[in-house]
Amino acid sequence: MGRTLMVYELVWLLLPVAAASGWFGASRSARNRPAAGDDGTLSRAEYFRGLNFLLNEQPDKAIEVFVEMLEVDSDTVETHMALGSLFRRKGEVDRAIRIHQNVVARDGLSPEKRGEALLELGDDYMRAGLLDRAEALFRELTQEAAVRERSLQRLTEIYQQEKDWDRAVESARQLELATGRSYNHVISHYFCEKAEEAARRGALDEALESVGRAVDISSQCVRASLVEGRIHGEKGDPRAALRAYKRVERQCADYLPEVIGPMNECFKALERPEEMSAYLEYVLERYGGITATLTLANVKAKEEGDVAAIDFLTEQMRRRPSVRGLDHLIGLARTHVDGQAEEYLSILKDLTNNLLEDRPVYKCHHCGFSGKTLHWQCPSCKAWGSVKPIQGVEGE
Repeated sequence: MGRTLMVYELVWLLLPVAAASGWFGASRSARNRPAAGDDGTLSRAEYFRGLNFLLNEQPDKAIEVFVEMLEVDSDTVETHMALGSLFRRKGEVDRAIRIHQNVVARDGLSPEKRGEALLELGDDYMRAGLLDRAEALFRELTQEAAVRERSLQRLTEIYQQEKDWDRAVESARQLELATGRSYNHVISHYFCEKAEEAARRGALDEALESVGRAVDISSQCVRASLVEGRIHGEKGDPRAALRAYKRVERQCADYLPEVIGPMNECFKALERPEEMSAYLEYVLERYGGITATLTLANVKAKEEGDVAAIDFLTEQMRRRPSVRGLDHLIGLARTHVDGQAEEYLSILKDLTNNLLEDRPVYKCHHCGFSGKTLHWQCPSCKAWGSVKPIQGVEGE
């Protein structure tokens, strides 16, 4: 079925191309009074040969015929570039490169058309994984006003793939000049990437320097606060870590679930557990959230016993229903009953476990991608800082 659809797509795309080519050949033939067997006759013969390939579901051979028939000139260059793009989308990058190189090599193209063709060729190289060739091409194209912005965007994508964050910063700054738009939000993530790389090497002071640049560039960068807090924790400075974590509320309260666990560890290290309890009560009163609820329930269970934790969770579930909260409540209650009641609670616990097992925890607010891991760059749409904890009954 998919093959048939592709054939029909190519029929509608290529028949006008072939017809146009035949018309040009016929026009030239009429003007020059060709003898039998001249180019005009050849074009018609090739046209029917290509059509025969299409009807026999051999679209690749048909495309080769039509491309050979069609000269690259000002009237047909768009068609050639569209064919190359079609091959790239199908994954046939070698053919796309060949077509776009053929366009670029033709004399008489306007600077605008040549720039567009080179941009397409650069996209082919990127798709093929030839990042060095693509980079060289896009750097050349940054000198062309018509394609400067798109070339800089492609360069930025390449540097992100190569994790060359210094060049990514440079390219993003040039994009700011070209577009008049701020890229501070994205650049702050580049410095966070540098900080995390340094932290993995154990270069914690270098990591703090990079994360400090991220905060200076974008004071609303939640990731910078989380990375800074973690680094201070690794350096054994829970007070500095707490200062970083507390910034998250002002930056974006949606990420508070990400700091509750680390803050709890900091307060334990400082032997100030009562401050953590007070903070959790403040978060619940102002924002709600099941992570704060469960953390406070665990505190109550430890300090006051399971019954106090069950009473607290029961009240919270009435106010803010949550699958995670219900699962936790059932787990606590099951240890205080026996017989048939325990059996019923076990069945319910299995049900909530199944509901939670494959449930995503995070969702991209740009494209809708969801998963169990917090990605600072969405794996689907590549937006930075768009993935957040899911809210509601099945989330926070």
